[in-house]
Amino acid sequence: MTQPKSLDDFSSQLIAWQKQYGRHDLPWQNTTDPYAIWVSEIMLQQTQVSAVIGYYQKFMVRFPAIASLASATQEEVLQYWSGLGYYSRARNLHHAAQTIMAEHHGQFPQDFETMQTLSGIGRSTAAAIASFAFNQIQTILDGNVKRVLARYFAITGWPSSPKVEKQLWTLAEGLLPKNDMIAYTQGLMDLGATLCTRSKPACTSCPLSNACEAYAQNRVHELPTPKPKKAIPVKQTTMLIVLHGDEVLLQKRPPLGVWGGLWSFPEVENPQNYADALSTLGITAHPEKALPMLSHTFTHFKLQITPLIMHASQQKPHAKEAGTVWIALSDAIAAAIPTPVRTIVNQILTK
Repeated sequence: MTQPKSLDDFSSQLIAWQKQYGRHDLPWQNTTDPYAIWVSEIMLQQTQVSAVIGYYQKFMVRFPAIASLASATQEEVLQYWSGLGYYSRARNLHHAAQTIMAEHHGQFPQDFETMQTLSGIGRSTAAAIASFAFNQIQTILDGNVKRVLARYFAITGWPSSPKVEKQLWTLAEGLLPKNDMIAYTQGLMDLGATLCTRSKPACTSCPLSNACEAYAQNRVHELPTPKPKKAIPVKQTTMLIVLHGDEVLLQKRPPLGVWGGLWSFPEVENPQNYADALSTLGITAHPEKALPMLSHTFTHFKLQITPLIMHASQQKPHAKEAGTVWIALSDAIAAAIPTPVRTIVNQILTK
């Protein structure tokens, strides 16, 4: 790694570029409201801007302030998050809002270290909130920024490995400007999202290409170093789609784990065990047909889902277990359900 011509050039050129070419009209911009900024930063974790905008707008209409989010039930929060994925983000957001109401008089804390004590807020997210809401000089290091710095300084090694990440934090801190923190922080995000992209980067339009080591060495496409490949285990499950008239049976997932707190279909690993699973719910039903298998990829494994359609020949007015409900198929679409469940419900409705 060679040093760029001037670290000051990095921030000044980035700021100038952002002011002229960066994004300025996203729903969470042009505000210093820490709540609005916080919600957007949590939604943008591991999710692209284009996917977030619609969810963000609906979420903010329903939960316009910390107090309204804190007073809502977790189920309602998850309902407005349904389809966005990584549901622990929503649970953490809800818990943090309740903490703010209980311990910070309903005001989002300005202290950088205190921010990081709230559920779901790490160092980089806290830095983004501190920069945008309070104009503090703090450095971010999300996936986009790691890619920009790995290329600019020609850093080899997977950016999220402890050794490389520590090096990137040090470099990021050395690039901070003394002024224009909002434009600088937004510029880092914009550059990684629009020009210094993972594939097909627009280097000829980049304001930093004149000092970018990867560009000079013709190594842009090999940096950052990809994550070491590891076989992703495959798990299988059968979802029992129990219908009764125009209603379907949903079961609430445990609060922690995959799809925690969301409504889903009863599941069995072995489809031959469906009768035992349903008997605990006071339901008798027989399989009719299986829908095409669905695959859903999580961070650490892939889930292959076989949806098994069946009609209940008997149901009790009240299920034996708490956390089960009969709901109209048309209403299930708007419930707090994970994406594969919504896909299955849509398939049934459109047939």
